[in-house]
Amino acid sequence: MEIEPNNKPRRRGIYILPNLFTISALFAGFYAVVAGMQGAYSNAAIAIFIAMIMDNLDGRVARLTNTQTDFGAQLDSLSDMVSFGIAPALVMYSWILHSLGKLGWLSAFVYAVAVALRLARFNVQLETADKHYFQGLPCPPAAGVIAGFVWTCVSFNINNWSVAIIGSILVILVGLLMVSNVRYHNFKEIDLKNKVSFLAILVLVLVLVLVAIDPPQILFMAFTLFAISGPILTFWQLRKKRKEKKRAGVSSNKTE
Repeated sequence: MEIEPNNKPRRRGIYILPNLFTISALFAGFYAVVAGMQGAYSNAAIAIFIAMIMDNLDGRVARLTNTQTDFGAQLDSLSDMVSFGIAPALVMYSWILHSLGKLGWLSAFVYAVAVALRLARFNVQLETADKHYFQGLPCPPAAGVIAGFVWTCVSFNINNWSVAIIGSILVILVGLLMVSNVRYHNFKEIDLKNKVSFLAILVLVLVLVLVAIDPPQILFMAFTLFAISGPILTFWQLRKKRKEKKRAGVSSNKTE
């Protein structure tokens, strides 16, 4: 999980609880690679989603227990590279992209490099980044798009040449979104310790029910919608700024 900027100095040392979740995420990512090599593509996709859950919990636990350290942040980035970079790329290649030859493994490589660049840029801009937005698509949702696509197609036994082309385009587009300047909402500002309304609990239950009905399709659609939300949000904000500049120009002309 990409940890949001924090102006407080990090502690030195190693804490067991948050790092245990990080290592669990790393284990799930590694298992996804092994499962993909053995042809168990549904299990590989599920393992990537489990890695996402563990990755989200490690940061939450670190913040709730005040055990954030530089060691944990570095370990988290390395785990993300394996679980959300190497694992989705190799699973997608093992499943369908290998049928495209050189184009297939180059497409997977573009995705893996994009994750590395995304994490490196995030770590460099950690202290100056906007807490409310991510710059570029975060790598866990990006991996969710890839894993959801694989899981959905495998569940419907779809693996023809056209799907390979779509998969190749998909990994490249997702990779480009990760290294772009497109802005995405950061939902980590939600405080789990605060009280919530009854409606919020009801919405959460409905989301769980939807996921339980058809996990592959619902998860794929959910993460795809999140990936699309970034360009829409960025376009809307740019359009809003342009309107404000025009209004400011008109008002300045009237005062002259």
